[in-house]
Amino acid sequence: MAAVLDSVRAFFAQNAFTIDTENPGDVVARENLLDLAMGPNRRRKSSETLRRDRVPAEGLALVARDADGHVIGTVRLWNVEAGVGRDGVPVEALMLGPLAVDGGHEGKGIGGALMRAAIGEAKSRGHGAILLVGDAPYYERFGFFAVKARHLVMPGPFERDRFLALELKDGWLDGAAGMLVASGRKLAMPRLRRAA
Repeated sequence: MAAVLDSVRAFFAQNAFTIDTENPGDVVARENLLDLAMGPNRRRKSSETLRRDRVPAEGLALVARDADGHVIGTVRLWNVEAGVGRDGVPVEALMLGPLAVDGGHEGKGIGGALMRAAIGEAKSRGHGAILLVGDAPYYERFGFFAVKARHLVMPGPFERDRFLALELKDGWLDGAAGMLVASGRKLAMPRLRRAA
């Protein structure tokens, strides 16, 4: 496990929750949590277009667990191309979302812990920037600002002032312009058997 996650786990263990890498056994709990937190229209958002039929970026699907090991928070990051740079080459980046915390555990710093862990892990893995759509007053404390995403657009409707970016490497998004495009690994779809 990465050193960043280990230090976050140790710090938050005393606060009755831990941050961990998501595992296959977390899928049902994560999806139920997202349905409750985001509502029935969560799959209609523009950012969902970038996640559909993709797997999260390597090592960047995190959960918060309570003392009994139950999933009480989630955040995932996805590989995207953030338009093209001045040299005409696609700019690799990450798209964060969704971030959600179980309503019964709000106000305990879980969302902030998930954000810090996700940012730290993305940086330690060498990524250059993270983009997201969210409330600027909340995400600005983590270093996300609309100005860094001003020449980029989402694939569908979005609110410009909620489209934010954080550079993990200085100048990573300088000159980046255009549409965000999913670039991560595709979800393996099971093959259907044909009737004979």
